[in-house]
Parts: sequence; structure tokens; C-alpha cells
Amino acid sequence: MQKILGFSLIELMIVIVIIGVLTTIAIPSYQLYTTRAHFAEVVAATAPYKTAIALDLQQGMLATDLMINTNGIPEAPLPTKNLKDLTVENGIITATGTDIAGGATFILTPNNDGTLWTITGSCLAAGLCNF
Repeated sequence: MQKILGFSLIELMIVIVIIGVLTTIAIPSYQLYTTRAHFAEVVAATAPYKTAIALDLQQGMLATDLMINTNGIPEAPLPTKNLKDLTVENGIITATGTDIAGGATFILTPNNDGTLWTITGSCLAAGLCNF
């Protein structure tokens, strides 16, 4: 009697199908994960502006007076690989990501004294800034 070693064609086909199914599930999840990681730079870029606006509002300034490069608010940052632009108008911070970062907008609106911020923008629907 001769002993046959190895895998049959059916066993190999089953393994290929399993790998294919796992790949179709894993690749979209990985792509969203990497886009969220890129968009994190856009979110982080708003931190100094949040602090400056909150300080101004707590000192009694009006939100309509709060813009880039005025009243202690830093000037606009230079574009990066992930951050397309960042603006401040009437105390509302709007940051836009590049195509690598999903191209979404991240909008922060302060309450009257700058202690609470409302997040809006297309990043919510895209799942990039859901904290």
C-alpha cells in the first residue's frame, strides 16, 4: 500500500474561497481605518484655534470678531499632505482634508463661552470624525 500525501483539489479550492471572503471583508475596513488616521491630522490642527477662541469668548469678546490672525487667533496653517485648509469665521472653525484624508470637512461651532463645541461637516457622514 502506498500512502498519498498532500492536499486534494477540493481542499485547496476551499482554502482559496475562504481567503477571498476574508479579503473582501478586510480591505474596505482597512481603507476606512487608514483614511481616519489621515483625517486625524485635520482634527488635531484645530486644537490651537479651539483654545484661542475659547479664551476670547470667556474674556467677553463677540464671536463675530473672531477670525484668523486677529484677537490672538493664530494665522492659517500651511496646507499639508492631509490638511487642505483651515479657516475661522465668526468663531466657527472649518477644516478641510485633502483627498488622501477623505476630502471631508470638519466644522466646530462653540457655545457662548467656548466650553462646548458642536461638531458638524461631511466628516460625520463619512465616519471620519465620529468620536
